[in-house]
Amino acid sequence: MVGAVKWVDEVISDAPYAINEEFMKKLFTEYNIDYIIHGDDPCLLPDGTDAYAIAKKAGRYKQIKRTEGVSSTDIVGRMLLCVRERSTGDKHNHSSLQRQFSHGHGQKLDGGSGSPRSATRISRFLPTSRRIVQFSNGKGPGPDSRIIYIDGAFDLFHAGHVEILRLARDLGDFLLVGIYSDQTVSSVQGLHRPIMNLHERSLSVLACRYVDEVIIGAPREVSKDMITTFNISLVVHGTIAENMGFLKEEPNQYRVPMAMGIFRQLESPLDITTSTIIRRIVANHEAYQKRNEKKEASERKYYENKTHISE
Repeated sequence: MVGAVKWVDEVISDAPYAINEEFMKKLFTEYNIDYIIHGDDPCLLPDGTDAYAIAKKAGRYKQIKRTEGVSSTDIVGRMLLCVRERSTGDKHNHSSLQRQFSHGHGQKLDGGSGSPRSATRISRFLPTSRRIVQFSNGKGPGPDSRIIYIDGAFDLFHAGHVEILRLARDLGDFLLVGIYSDQTVSSVQGLHRPIMNLHERSLSVLACRYVDEVIIGAPREVSKDMITTFNISLVVHGTIAENMGFLKEEPNQYRVPMAMGIFRQLESPLDITTSTIIRRIVANHEAYQKRNEKKEASERKYYENKTHISE
């Protein structure tokens, strides 16, 4: 996953969570690293000490602005909230919990001890045009480019997504990815999806080095007009997906490219899906619940005490 991010040059596997003297020396001697970087949010060890204390003491630490509103703590909390809502059968005025995620509506959950506790903070992500430009390649296809199109929800962007995008990109010169709207995903996968909103999902896909361009809020049905507008040479889909019955649906969303002879199904290298990720979290529900309670306190403190840091 990290290796597929277009700003990453090299990945060091099995790095320690806390920067110790031995590992820091290895970074500077073997990898010729100049600085160790972290966002302006605190990174504390279980004992409360700073995970980057040694790097700071050595004068080799630099702090950068954290990407606002994006954290694994929030996303894990959304998954846990969805699991709770599905298990209790709670109903809301909103047609989807995702709308609460997008629009910042929080809830009170029963912590089990009789006193309500605050739910994991809902999405604080505020997309701007500048942020989208930062993620964009800024280049369109050439006049003779072979343009490949693949679409989907791409929720909780994971290694399975990366691998199918890599295969798709290898089939042409330019990879165009359609990202379904939140409403489209909910209509197909259920009211508790997507976990991440449209802008979060779009930037996650744009960050992948194999992707050249995305259509934000793409229609589920691939029409002749769409194929002509974007000069699409081939439409592809993986063999592993959340909705594996798409080929049997009537009307089939790919019937136009199929009729034109420009549709191909690709063998997915990995059998991982968004549901796989959610099941992993659910399997460790209690441990994640306790983890998130501690993390949420740290997140709240960060937002209460944060100061402006220029980019």
